[in-house]
Amino acid sequence: MNYLQACLMAVVVSSSTLVGILHGADLPSWTWAGETMGSRYRVTVANPPDSPTLHSNLIQEVDERLKQINLQMSHYLPESELSRFNKAPAGSPVTISDELELVTRFALEMSRRSNGAFDPTLSPLINLWGFGEAGPALAPPSDAAIQKARQIVGWQKIQFTPQHQLQKQMDGVSLNLSALAKGYAVDEMVRLLQKHGLTNVYASIAGEIRVSGHSPRGGPWRIGISAPLELWRENDPLAAAVELQDMAISTSGDYQKFYYDAEGRRLAHILDPRTGHPVQHDLGSVTVVAPEGIVADALSTTLFVLGAKDGLNFIESWTNAAALFILREKDTQSFRLIPSSRFSKLTGWRAP
Repeated sequence: MNYLQACLMAVVVSSSTLVGILHGADLPSWTWAGETMGSRYRVTVANPPDSPTLHSNLIQEVDERLKQINLQMSHYLPESELSRFNKAPAGSPVTISDELELVTRFALEMSRRSNGAFDPTLSPLINLWGFGEAGPALAPPSDAAIQKARQIVGWQKIQFTPQHQLQKQMDGVSLNLSALAKGYAVDEMVRLLQKHGLTNVYASIAGEIRVSGHSPRGGPWRIGISAPLELWRENDPLAAAVELQDMAISTSGDYQKFYYDAEGRRLAHILDPRTGHPVQHDLGSVTVVAPEGIVADALSTTLFVLGAKDGLNFIESWTNAAALFILREKDTQSFRLIPSSRFSKLTGWRAP
């Protein structure tokens, strides 16, 4: 449910494909950062009130809110609400919080709407390919191992009861909300700040960003979108730049977490739930803007799985969202930008 990545100090966000840019911070601002969900978060408030007490309290409130969300939605923390469901036996309804229900229902709806291109039950396959908590794989898994793992993967294997409890059809089925939990968390960070009357804010966790109002420059938040690392032009990481207000932005790509197999194929961390294999196509990344971080986060993953052609068709069904696809040109060290129909309108981007 988020839509932006704003710009602070011209740094590349290490776990994302977005570059923040901020020139001439004319207005006063508060900025702070911390750790959450295995990543860094950052907050900027432009033109805040002259209140050191409020500033100090907000640092603590944001940190506590993120800890609360992590205790609900982390599949790493053994004591989290999500881990409790993952450990439950098949057919045993598990009572969950309203917040976890909201995010899980959205994940299942995205799975249904994308015909399984998005799937929050992929943990067995993610671990098998070496991209999960089990650590890197020494070699790609066998076809037999992939088929075995796929038996306990599938969003249809998780349902809600009429009493709003969550249950699974098979033992071994588990939920992994990492493709949208950070997006939801930046939404909540912005909501918390807005409750205190702060309207010009930026919140990010890794590459998930949401902004509201204006930046310290007094205008929209300006965000750079990185090119695939191997295609940087004369050490210039930018493929495009956008300007956003009251939106969220998210990028998914294949050039942050990957390895090569014995045949020289790039095996990236984004898996196609429909095949059980890493996505294989010429798409380097896809950036999504939407009103909420959770939407942008989930959509960027979904569109990367679908690829440029099917992804363009899919994003057009989302009225207030848009996407920019970065496609590697075959046999050349260059890339092509493919925007959806609403991308320029929502971001101010113009084709070079």
